[in-house]
Amino acid sequence: MTSPEYAFRKEAAQIINSGQSRSLVLTGNISDLFFCGGESGDYVPLMNYLVEQWSVQGTILVLYELNAPIRFVREEDEAKLRQAWDGLHEDAQQHAIDLALARTRKQVEALRSKPRTSFDACMKRAEGNPTFALEFLRQLCMCSRTQIGESPLLWEDLLILMEGGDVLLPEGEISHLGDVDRQRISVCLDWFSDPGFINGTDTVILLSESLSLLNNRIARLPQLLQVAVGAPDERARLHLIHWAQSRAKEGQELLLWDSAEALAQMSAGLSIHALLQVLRFAEYSRKPLSPGDVIDKVEQFIQSQLGEDVVEFKRPGHGLEDVVGFTRLKSFMQAEFIPRIQSRGKGALPGAAIGGAIGSGKSFLLEAIAGELGMVVLVLKNIRSKWFGGTDVLFERLKRIIYALDKTMVFIDEADTQFGGVGENAHATERRLTGKIQAMMSDPALRGKTTWLLITARIHLLSPDIRRPGRAGSLIIPILDPVGEDREAFLNWVLSPVCSEEKLQATARDLAALLEGYYAAAYAELRANLQAQLELRDQESLSLEDIREILEDYIPPAVEDTRRYQELQALINCTRLQLLPEEVSRENLAEQKASWLQELQQLEARGIR
Repeated sequence: MTSPEYAFRKEAAQIINSGQSRSLVLTGNISDLFFCGGESGDYVPLMNYLVEQWSVQGTILVLYELNAPIRFVREEDEAKLRQAWDGLHEDAQQHAIDLALARTRKQVEALRSKPRTSFDACMKRAEGNPTFALEFLRQLCMCSRTQIGESPLLWEDLLILMEGGDVLLPEGEISHLGDVDRQRISVCLDWFSDPGFINGTDTVILLSESLSLLNNRIARLPQLLQVAVGAPDERARLHLIHWAQSRAKEGQELLLWDSAEALAQMSAGLSIHALLQVLRFAEYSRKPLSPGDVIDKVEQFIQSQLGEDVVEFKRPGHGLEDVVGFTRLKSFMQAEFIPRIQSRGKGALPGAAIGGAIGSGKSFLLEAIAGELGMVVLVLKNIRSKWFGGTDVLFERLKRIIYALDKTMVFIDEADTQFGGVGENAHATERRLTGKIQAMMSDPALRGKTTWLLITARIHLLSPDIRRPGRAGSLIIPILDPVGEDREAFLNWVLSPVCSEEKLQATARDLAALLEGYYAAAYAELRANLQAQLELRDQESLSLEDIREILEDYIPPAVEDTRRYQELQALINCTRLQLLPEEVSRENLAEQKASWLQELQQLEARGIR
């Protein structure tokens, strides 16, 4: 059972050993469990893992946790620091006395009578006092690099690990923070910017879920480097499963529906903590762990990380066979769209945008695709937070989850409202969010793993950067209103619940003129209305006259011009000739586009947007 490898530890070690930086912040999955090697290895919190890995000769590990005393891994390390501290302050006091000798004997006596601040007194005062603790730790670093003559006060290097960096140094405008928070920020600014510290051999490592949660005066320091702690990959999850199986007591063995490898693959997105909860419950319940249990846990965990108002999971109960009409489009979906989503190679589809007028059936059709594939469907609802810095934190959590998931589709409905702008008038947060989402869409590491599906009635309002090839612009699909045989299929579908089978075709022909201009949502509403009238009248079917009366009573909403404008935008932005209306060919495409643009300009002149 090979131990998992953690890339963040290697990256941090390289930074420390090379002297590239003396102040680091570990961000990301810092609240998870990590495996310590060895035969008696166990899963431990990050702080314990770092202590186990970095307790080496020549380094003194100093641990600081909020509301806890400053701790040292070895007792002899504390004794060494105490001795160095005493030497530093004795030397400093003697230096002050020597300077004062040239002045008055009264000053010298005052200096000699002034009590020294002892190491133990500082340790005690630092407990429960984060501001003093930071200053004390800063002075320990000064003590570490001080020499008396040619001998250093301390031969070892200090490695200081501090939890709760975002609580110690909270984000916010400095003018809005309290005096205590300002003082801690000032201490760290002096500490991390001190040339002696930067060029020394001591290192400070902060733990914070996100760099955005640290005060920006600290986070923007060029010498503060960020190292991301990623979510567990499939290898790490598989190790945990084998580890749990090896430690199970007799009679409490872990029961799986399939192999450990299948569980490791299906549990993508879970932290080690969350997966361990699943395994422990399975051991306790003595029931075989099912795929449904794992999927439920994945959904629950992701929603707990992001919030139900940010993301939801969809399990569509319908497939393409339940979609009425759209004959040509469904053929394209089955022949190319679905295979490219399923692909894991270079031909995999990174993303697609689905445009079309309101009510044309865009979301229902894409959900049918997801139902056919049986994939995880992650629906992004709102990733912009009202709290200062909250949007950046939400994005970082989302990014960790998406990179951890194995094969998923990301739905973004009403995509034109989900993203901010990138222009000069857009807020800085919106520009950052849009830029980061765009970068993820085109990341080669996600190709074959994640497919981005953007659904919008206003395709023209999406950023051109999103609509380019390699992102959603790899495939822009227009959803058009049904015509010809597709329209007949909709007519039959609408009338089938209220009309007998022998009269269905004749009734559809007689009513076709009354249904001119109807679209998918309007057909669905008409079908529901006819079924309601059937129940209200307590009849087995409706006659032609009854249906005609109901249709003539209906007044369509005044959205025709808006729908036409949106449909024209979808046609102009379409990236496949075969998805345009049948009358459009390669020969008349330029002429047809010019006609569409002219019609768009006419609608815009009337104020239609």
